[in-house]
Amino acid sequence: MKLVPLGDKVVLKQLVAEETTKSGIVLPGQAKEKPQQAQVIAVGPGGMVEGKEITMQVKVGDKVIYSKYAGTEVKLEDEEFIIVKQNDIVAVVED
Repeated sequence: MKLVPLGDKVVLKQLVAEETTKSGIVLPGQAKEKPQQAQVIAVGPGGMVEGKEITMQVKVGDKVIYSKYAGTEVKLEDEEFIIVKQNDIVAVVED
Protein backbone atom coordinates (compact mmCIF):
# COMPACT_ATOMS: atom_id res chain seq x y z
CA MET A 1 0.00 0.00 0.00
CA LYS A 2 1.06 3.56 -0.65
CA LEU A 3 -0.20 6.93 0.57
CA VAL A 4 -0.79 9.43 -2.23
CA PRO A 5 -1.59 12.92 -0.88
CA LEU A 6 -4.00 15.26 -2.65
CA GLY A 7 -3.75 19.00 -3.23
CA ASP A 8 -1.26 20.73 -0.95
CA LYS A 9 -0.87 17.79 1.45
CA VAL A 10 2.47 16.18 2.39
CA VAL A 11 3.04 12.75 3.99
CA LEU A 12 5.73 12.78 6.69
CA LYS A 13 7.47 10.05 8.67
CA GLN A 14 8.61 11.28 12.06
CA LEU A 15 12.31 10.93 12.81
CA VAL A 16 13.24 8.90 15.90
CA ALA A 17 13.43 10.87 19.15
CA GLU A 18 16.74 10.85 20.98
CA GLU A 19 16.68 8.85 24.20
CA THR A 20 19.58 10.68 25.84
CA THR A 21 20.28 14.37 26.20
CA LYS A 22 23.53 15.93 24.99
CA SER A 23 24.80 15.82 28.57
CA GLY A 24 24.20 12.04 28.72
CA ILE A 25 20.98 11.90 30.75
CA VAL A 26 18.75 8.99 29.68
CA LEU A 27 15.11 10.05 29.27
CA PRO A 28 12.26 7.76 30.34
CA GLY A 29 9.46 7.16 27.83
CA GLN A 30 7.06 9.75 29.28
CA ALA A 31 9.68 12.52 29.31
CA LYS A 32 10.51 12.18 25.62
CA GLU A 33 8.82 14.83 23.54
CA LYS A 34 7.69 13.87 20.06
CA PRO A 35 10.18 15.29 17.59
CA GLN A 36 8.93 17.95 15.22
CA GLN A 37 11.42 16.83 12.62
CA ALA A 38 10.34 14.43 9.89
CA GLN A 39 11.22 13.10 6.47
CA VAL A 40 8.97 13.78 3.47
CA ILE A 41 7.59 10.49 2.13
CA ALA A 42 5.12 11.79 -0.49
CA VAL A 43 4.03 15.18 -1.86
CA GLY A 44 0.70 16.17 -3.35
CA PRO A 45 0.49 17.81 -6.78
CA GLY A 46 -0.32 21.32 -5.54
CA GLY A 47 -2.38 23.26 -8.09
CA MET A 48 -5.55 25.14 -7.21
CA VAL A 49 -6.44 24.73 -3.52
CA GLU A 50 -9.31 26.80 -2.10
CA GLY A 51 -9.06 29.24 -5.03
CA LYS A 52 -5.30 29.82 -4.68
CA GLU A 53 -2.48 28.53 -6.86
CA ILE A 54 -0.20 26.34 -4.71
CA THR A 55 3.33 25.41 -5.81
CA MET A 56 4.86 22.60 -3.77
CA GLN A 57 8.16 23.68 -2.21
CA VAL A 58 9.20 20.37 -0.62
CA LYS A 59 10.16 17.12 -2.31
CA VAL A 60 10.38 13.47 -1.32
CA GLY A 61 13.41 12.85 0.87
CA ASP A 62 13.57 16.36 2.39
CA LYS A 63 14.00 16.61 6.17
CA VAL A 64 11.58 19.18 7.52
CA ILE A 65 10.38 20.78 10.74
CA TYR A 66 6.60 21.05 11.10
CA SER A 67 4.22 22.81 13.49
CA LYS A 68 3.82 21.04 16.82
CA TYR A 69 0.10 20.27 16.67
CA ALA A 70 -0.27 20.02 12.89
CA GLY A 71 -1.53 17.17 10.80
CA THR A 72 -3.40 13.92 10.97
CA GLU A 73 -1.68 10.81 12.28
CA VAL A 74 -2.23 7.70 10.15
CA LYS A 75 -1.13 4.10 10.73
CA LEU A 76 -0.65 1.99 7.60
CA GLU A 77 0.87 -1.50 7.59
CA ASP A 78 2.38 -1.05 11.11
CA GLU A 79 4.04 2.25 10.16
CA GLU A 80 2.94 5.64 11.44
CA PHE A 81 2.74 8.70 9.20
CA ILE A 82 1.59 12.29 9.58
CA ILE A 83 -0.32 14.05 6.80
CA VAL A 84 0.05 17.85 6.93
CA LYS A 85 -0.72 20.81 4.70
CA GLN A 86 2.38 22.31 3.13
CA ASN A 87 1.89 25.54 5.12
CA ASP A 88 2.23 23.51 8.36
CA ILE A 89 5.86 22.83 7.40
CA VAL A 90 7.94 25.66 8.84
CA ALA A 91 11.43 24.81 7.55
CA VAL A 92 13.52 22.44 5.43
CA VAL A 93 16.63 21.10 7.20
CA GLU A 94 19.70 21.22 4.97
CA ASP A 95 22.92 19.36 5.74
